[in-house]
Amino acid sequence: MEKRGNRVEGSEPRTKGEGGEHRERKPFYARPRPQGEVKSEFIFGIQPVLEAIRAGKEIDKLLVQRELGNLEVLEFARLRNIPTQKVPKQKLDQITRKNHQGVIAFISAIHYAKLENVVADIFEQGKTPLLLVLDRVTDVRNFGAIARTAECAGVQALVIPAKGGAQINSDAMKTSSGALNFLPVCRENDLQETVRFLQNSGIQVVACTEKVSKTLYEADFSVPTAIIMGSEEDGISDQLLRSADELVSIPMTGRVASLNVSVANAIILYEAIRQRIS
Repeated sequence: MEKRGNRVEGSEPRTKGEGGEHRERKPFYARPRPQGEVKSEFIFGIQPVLEAIRAGKEIDKLLVQRELGNLEVLEFARLRNIPTQKVPKQKLDQITRKNHQGVIAFISAIHYAKLENVVADIFEQGKTPLLLVLDRVTDVRNFGAIARTAECAGVQALVIPAKGGAQINSDAMKTSSGALNFLPVCRENDLQETVRFLQNSGIQVVACTEKVSKTLYEADFSVPTAIIMGSEEDGISDQLLRSADELVSIPMTGRVASLNVSVANAIILYEAIRQRIS
């Protein structure tokens, strides 16, 4: 969302739950992961990080000391599409005083899903897609609150950028009240390509921005839809705004012309739910 205005592989059978009632089982990518307090974990040292990448660990972010130049770990990270940042040694020292050898990797608190698998599964189940794309939403607690609302509203997947998004750590997990244990999260390298993939899959892409007069109440959310939300500081990028099928705004009549992005997210998601229930 922007600074002003509303800146905002297959299905499984049903099974009996407690009391004998039937409930629908979640697809493989949405099954709950272990509950409890999730800590922000990281590993350091060239060889331990290399082994973690080779073992297929979900790496949320890789920090490499800027002065070290090209390392083998950088090539492995590139091949695995792991977000990587070159930083000064002082930043690494702030994270750990131990011998990090110029390399620190943060382990993700979740397992990322493949967007193409999620979309295929939704259609195979005969459901109408409702997806949420977050562009440059970096605040961890806002991200957690958005995930909580999205899961409650029946959003089938959350799409985030590989770079420039919030880190999914213990704060995000806690703020989501466990929603991130159930809501599939897809990490994509290029959101513009992601938008094109969604459109080619028959899913309309709606961007929420204060830059237009058309309100969200004039949009049709009953069809397969992906909603883009941007950060409160920078909003949705111009490239994504141009790529979207529709631009809509949340009407504002008060003196304070701004909404928290998680609140704006709730407003537009529940308008979509209202239309689908109707």
